[in-house]
Amino acid sequence: MIRNEVFSCFVFYGVLLVLKMYVIAIITGQVRLRKKAFANPEDAMRQGGLQFYREDPDVERCKRAHINDLENILPFLFLGAIYALTGPLLWVARLHFLVFFMGRVLHSVAYLFALKAPTRSLAYIVAQIPCVSMAVQILMVVATFA
Repeated sequence: MIRNEVFSCFVFYGVLLVLKMYVIAIITGQVRLRKKAFANPEDAMRQGGLQFYREDPDVERCKRAHINDLENILPFLFLGAIYALTGPLLWVARLHFLVFFMGRVLHSVAYLFALKAPTRSLAYIVAQIPCVSMAVQILMVVATFA
């Protein structure tokens, strides 16, 4: 059992983010099947022939959303875990985790549905604010040991 409330809160949002990444991967696969646009010739052959070994703009959009998640959620998982161990107040930590989570969900929705600019950019910026805040707070805690 996890007894650190802040760490438990982090785990909750971290697992939700990982599940969100799985959902994006599933969506990518479904779009790939619907559009018959396969990244590997063996997959194209199984689905009807080499003419389906091709790129598709909708599949590429899904892939970019997934790559962007990897580029942003993985650092959050590191920062959030360390931050949770620095002893922040629960409500402050929860706010950091929630803002990041909501920003990433909005970013994915904006990416997948091609929402009007600057929706995606604003979602990205909002999600980066708690990451920068956690990074600064972590550095302040550990700076005396460097």
